Formats: sequence, structure tokens, C-alpha cells
Amino acid sequence: MNRFSLTYLGLFLLLLSILSFFNVIYSYYFNLYLNIDAYIYTLIISLFLGFTFLIKKKTDSKISIYIKILTLITGYLILPLIISIPYYLSIYNISYLNCFFEAVSGFTSTGFTIFENIKHIDESLILWRSSSQWIGGIYFLFSIILLIDIFDDNLKKSLTNYISFNSAEIFKQSLKILLLYSILTLFLFIVLKLINIRTFDSFNLSMTIISSGGFLPFNNIDLIINSDLKKIVFSILMLFSYFSLFLTYNFFYLRKKSLNFFAEDIYLFIYLIFLIIVFFVFFNFDYNFSSILFSIASSISNIGISLNNTPNNLFFLFLILVIIGGSFFSTSSGIRFLKLYLLIKFSINELLSHIRPNNVYINRFNLLNTIIHKQDIYKYFLSVIIFIISLIIISSLLAIFNFNFSQAFIIGILTLMNTVNSSMYGLHDFNFSDLNILAKYILIIFMIIGRVELITLLIISKKFLFKN
Repeated sequence: MNRFSLTYLGLFLLLLSILSFFNVIYSYYFNLYLNIDAYIYTLIISLFLGFTFLIKKKTDSKISIYIKILTLITGYLILPLIISIPYYLSIYNISYLNCFFEAVSGFTSTGFTIFENIKHIDESLILWRSSSQWIGGIYFLFSIILLIDIFDDNLKKSLTNYISFNSAEIFKQSLKILLLYSILTLFLFIVLKLINIRTFDSFNLSMTIISSGGFLPFNNIDLIINSDLKKIVFSILMLFSYFSLFLTYNFFYLRKKSLNFFAEDIYLFIYLIFLIIVFFVFFNFDYNFSSILFSIASSISNIGISLNNTPNNLFFLFLILVIIGGSFFSTSSGIRFLKLYLLIKFSINELLSHIRPNNVYINRFNLLNTIIHKQDIYKYFLSVIIFIISLIIISSLLAIFNFNFSQAFIIGILTLMNTVNSSMYGLHDFNFSDLNILAKYILIIFMIIGRVELITLLIISKKFLFKN
């Protein structure tokens, strides 16, 4: 690995060592000595590797897109290896493949778990599961910035309002994102405490929400979210991983901001209101709209957790919401709403241009007043095609391992969208620990693909297969 890769991964290893240290302190404070050695070993290993990766004088002058992609993918392999150590050294006698599966699932904020009964796990390991999601969420935000040139040139222009892409400012800007991410986590924790959720559960849930993860500190969320007020508040909190990370940042400087700063979030808000109205009018059969609102927020944020009384007949609609996803610069997955909006607008304009050839139709964000170039439109088309190809591949592979078609299809969508299985998708009782070795490897690979997107793998393939 080159200098950039080592520095990038070294910083996250040091961050992981800090989380390990917190787990050691937590275990000592509450006399949870069963697994404390595992966190000490994780602290030593991550600290040693982090400083080792960072100690080098010479800096690379130019970083190619191939190096960035390989760095990102390497991180999704190396960091879960460290995260899996406490699982493997715990008293629960877990095979290393299951440990790595749990670590990848947490780090990619997917939420698939090999644990059948969470209440049998000690609190320190539950906290470690949530921490793996939290660091995975911040890693994903940094990966968006790292590969911004691949995904969307217009997004890069809008992000310059908050982030400097100057290499001299990279450390300062990184701290800015990390600080904002941490403050939002603290805010979520405080609000959860205010609605009378115990401290330990509030802390774990705050890390789950901000990272768009699926790990819970208990088996049944209905035992905690047991009133309409809690359902509504929790639904609103889940939207923090649906809207842009900078939405709350903008509110602090509201008087200095133009409408352009809120453009994507305004589109997402209109989309959300539309969904709420449609579901309230057409699908509120049992007058349990607070539960449906909970499922809407969980699906569009790609968290995926659900209540027991969510109507099972709406699972296909919730899956569509999962596929669409939320803001580009958030911890949610999905194809992204604005991409689909612009694709539809582009398609309509193309049809109208053939019907009325004398008219000129421009593809632009109405609120941003920014023209969207065809190059970006082609990227959006490619991302949709790649998703369809990926879904066909993973569904076909899972079908080989005795999955029925509907089950393979649903798990394929949830894996690629990094969304946890739950009752609203008809997979609440699905047991990942019983899967055979190859099926687990397939899910691990596609959980990572869901975060880095298959387009990055195609670029790497082009580099090595078609080089001169």
C-alpha cells in the first residue's frame, strides 16, 4: 500500500482504538470482566497498526482514483478484521467466519446478525456492536468525499459550501465532519433519554440511528418504543440519517444561507410529505399510522428496524422506499432520490423533445438553478443498471443455496442497500448463523459492494484488464 492508503486507514485504526479504550473503561466501571481482555487486545492491535501506518515521512504527490478505490475497499476488509477480535475472543465460542460476518455487517451499517438472542450477550459486547456501526457510518461519509468525482460532479460543487477539497485543509475538514457527526449522535442520545429510554439503550440506539445501522441492544424494539409519542419521536430521529449531514449545520447559520443550501433537503422533505399523505390516505387500515410512519422513516433512512404491528402486506412498498434511499451525503444507502428524480425528468424531456422538436428542454434543479449535464445523467443511468445487475447476481447465487426466490430477492435488496431484515420485509425470524459458509461469504462480499458500489469495482477491473 502507498502512503495515502496507510495514512487513511491508520487514522481509522486510531479511531477504532479510542472506541476500544471506551469499552475497556466501561467494562471496568460496571465490573464486566468476562470479555475485557478482548477489548484490551483490540486496543493494542489497533493502536500499534494505526501508528505504524502513520509513521512515514514522504507523502505522495498525486493520488489516482484507482488508489482511492483500492484504499476504500481495503478498509472494508482490514477494519472488520480488527472489529471481529472481541467477538472471537468472547466467551460465546463463535466461529471466526461468524465473527467476521458480524463485524462486516456492523461496519457496513447493514445489521444482519448471527446472534439469536441479544439479551444473552453482555452489555460491553452490545456496546461494541453499536460502536462498529458508528465508525462504519463515519467511514462511509469519508468514502463519499474520497470518490466524489466518480459519483456526481454537481454534488462536489455543492459540498464545497462546507468542505474544502484542498489537500492542505483535509485534516481540518475531516475534524469538522467528525465533530458534526459526534454532536448529532449526542443530540440523538439526549432526545432518546427525554422520552424515557434508559441510558444504555439510548446510547446504543443513537449510534444505530446516526449510522443508519440495524443493530439493536435488545430483541424486540416494541418493549422500548411502546407508545405513540415514542414512535413519532423515534421516527423523526431516524430521519437524521435520511437528510444530509449538513442540514442541521445549515440551521445554525440560517440567516446567512440562501435556498440553494437546502435544495436537496427540500426535495427530500417534499418526497417525505408525499409518502406520508399517500400512506395515511390509502394504507391506514387499522388506524395505526404511528407504526406506519415508523416503518416509512426506517425504510427511507435504510435502517430497516420495524415494530411488530407493521402491516405485512406493505412489504413491497417498503422495499421500494429502501431502494430509493435518502440524501447523497448521509449514512443511508439506496440509489438516491435526486438521481431518480433527475432520471425521470431527463426521460420526460427526451420524449417531449421528440414530440416538439422545436422546443428546448433543459435538465436542471429548479431550486438550485443548476444545469445537470448529460455526463451526470449517464452516471445515474449506470448506477441503476449496476444495481439491477448486482441484484440479479446476488439473488441467483442465494437461490443456489436453497433460498426460495422471494426470500433470495428480498435479502438481495436488503444486502445491497445495507438495510437490516425485519418483520416489515417478512424476514424477522431469519437466522444468519445457520447459513452455510459460501452463503455467508456471498453476503459479506455484497454488503461491502453495497457500500462501495459496483461501479468502483468496474473501474478497477478496467484498470487491470484493459491497461496498455
